[in-house]
Amino acid sequence: MPAADELIEKIRLRLLASPQAAEVTATLAPDWMPEGGFSGPPRDAAVLIAIVRRGDALTVLYTERSPQLRSHSGQIAFPGGKIDPEDEGPGAAALREAEEEVGLAREDARILGYLPAYFTGSNYLITPVVAEVRPSRDFVPNPGEVKSVFEVPLSRISSEAGFGTFHIRRKDQEHTTWQIAHGELVIWGITANLTRRFYELVLKDEVVS
Repeated sequence: MPAADELIEKIRLRLLASPQAAEVTATLAPDWMPEGGFSGPPRDAAVLIAIVRRGDALTVLYTERSPQLRSHSGQIAFPGGKIDPEDEGPGAAALREAEEEVGLAREDARILGYLPAYFTGSNYLITPVVAEVRPSRDFVPNPGEVKSVFEVPLSRISSEAGFGTFHIRRKDQEHTTWQIAHGELVIWGITANLTRRFYELVLKDEVVS
């Protein structure tokens, strides 16, 4: 069995087989609390952590959001967004968003499982969906949403050395997130925190070449 097959299977076995139930996610605290709290219940969202496979080479797909977007413009993100009523769960929503944002063909993806939900200070309840992707075509950014698309070697996020700390100030409070440097780009905030969680729960102690 090729090394990539063995690693993908290990990843699959360490993930949740299904998204967390509502009674579990209802107990989550946000990563930060805005002044005055939230005006309503959290909005359900999903992101795709796509492990892109070309032969035995494994990478993780990221996007650079368009600077024209109102929310999180210019930041690095996983493909994803709000779960629509017609979506058949977080997995379907994540694959739909990836197709809309970067042209990832849904039939090229095999969902491996899910990470625990992540509650953000912007009042989103995010379900991270992990999938193995064997691309049959190039990823092409949708200019209305995505400025660029890039891949980070899985080995880069498979060790403690791949992570640093990012500091951000909101009004008079300083917050910290994880940080991953990739060339001139910096992955921080929710995306870096989800990547770190992926490392800690799934990749830690694995030797990824």
